[in-house]
Amino acid sequence: MQPDPQAAKPASPAASTANRTAPVGSDRMPPGIPYIVGNEAAERFNFYGMRAILVVFMTQYLRNRSGALAPMSENDADKWYHIFVASNYFFPIFGAVLADAIWGKFRTIFWLSIVYSIGSFALAADDTRLGLAMGLSLIAIGSGGIKPCVSANVGDQFSASNQHLISRAFGWFYFSINAGSFVSILLIPWLLQNYGSRVAFAVPGVLMALATLIFWMGQKKFVHIAPGGRTFIRDTFNREGFLALGRLAIIFLFVAVFWSLWDQSGGEWVLQAAKMNLHFLGINWLASQIQAVNAIMILLFIPLFQYVIYPAISRVYPLTPLRKIGLGLVVAGSSFLVSAWIERQISAGMKPSIAWQLPAYGLLTAAEIMVSITSLEFAYTQAPKSMKSIVMAVYLWSISLGNAFTALVHVFIENPDGSLKLSGSSYYLFFAGLSAASAVVFTFFALRHKEKTHLQDEHPGAAPA
Repeated sequence: MQPDPQAAKPASPAASTANRTAPVGSDRMPPGIPYIVGNEAAERFNFYGMRAILVVFMTQYLRNRSGALAPMSENDADKWYHIFVASNYFFPIFGAVLADAIWGKFRTIFWLSIVYSIGSFALAADDTRLGLAMGLSLIAIGSGGIKPCVSANVGDQFSASNQHLISRAFGWFYFSINAGSFVSILLIPWLLQNYGSRVAFAVPGVLMALATLIFWMGQKKFVHIAPGGRTFIRDTFNREGFLALGRLAIIFLFVAVFWSLWDQSGGEWVLQAAKMNLHFLGINWLASQIQAVNAIMILLFIPLFQYVIYPAISRVYPLTPLRKIGLGLVVAGSSFLVSAWIERQISAGMKPSIAWQLPAYGLLTAAEIMVSITSLEFAYTQAPKSMKSIVMAVYLWSISLGNAFTALVHVFIENPDGSLKLSGSSYYLFFAGLSAASAVVFTFFALRHKEKTHLQDEHPGAAPA
């Protein structure tokens, strides 16, 4: 398939003929990968730092227009937190169309990163519901818009000659996500408590501006896949394109269940931690800092799973990507059994140690390795060449759908008097059962799915120095 001639014309210096338009045949790591990884680390610092304090901000620091405190209830904060996350992962479809049909990935990522930065500074400038709504809306548009492009941009750097390095690159990519989030989850809650919400939101904004700069610096190192223009629209929105999307969408529907559980670690689990004994290892932790253990565990678990656990399981039960996802759903559900047990201790008047959340985070992190990293690579390799960003957007919709489901649960469980139909351990047992049931049904769909790998074409030649 040839790209649309008009769409292939350079639209800016970033898309000029001086840029690489296809991977160079080489068995080495592509030169643009370090810039993508550095950009991702700084961007994830922004997102996870802001996300770590969001429910705490809404329940303790939110003010009205006159400057008086006007916090939300815990159930309302959880509801709006998940609505924001759902919105954040809904907008990728628009970023994907911009990238694949009109602007190309580089221009889309660059300009929407600027929108993202403005949203971060809007949160810092106004601590009322108006500032919250404006800031989170801009962040959802900017962050959501670049998401399918950034991960697809990783895959675009590879060809058949170095495809064996894709898993390693996505591992580095995921490592950068968790390195950035680990530092920000420890730092930003501390800034919130000691310097207030304006400083706590401004620092992530500065890191987002840095992420944009790092990405711009790597423009001559990247492979710039030309936008498809009318050809993209024709090849995507046809019978074959819809069939390809449909086959993958069924898989991603089950992945949505995992994200419904995982994103509660930034909302419901934070509020649960606030009711526990936060003195651990000689330190008085903040409730929103406990999430950092997920980033630590990810950094430890990635090599552990790739070099020890996966090979050991495969000797008995050969692991495919879909089998990893199925196992991950089971493990995610088991983490909520731990959360249910903790809730029972809290309800009984024992104030359990925050250490009891560590097994829950351990299980959820293991599930994340099996579901999230696997799904990220699976979404790229199974997408037809002209639909990489679109398929990434559909995959990210699974996160949006999972959070929208959780938000709806919070809407329906609230009674008119403010009491809850589903609370305490029953709430967590509901999600544990949902994940287990989804794993069973997923098995039948996974058995019928046929995999087909699609990678970008290459230009012959040696790798650049």
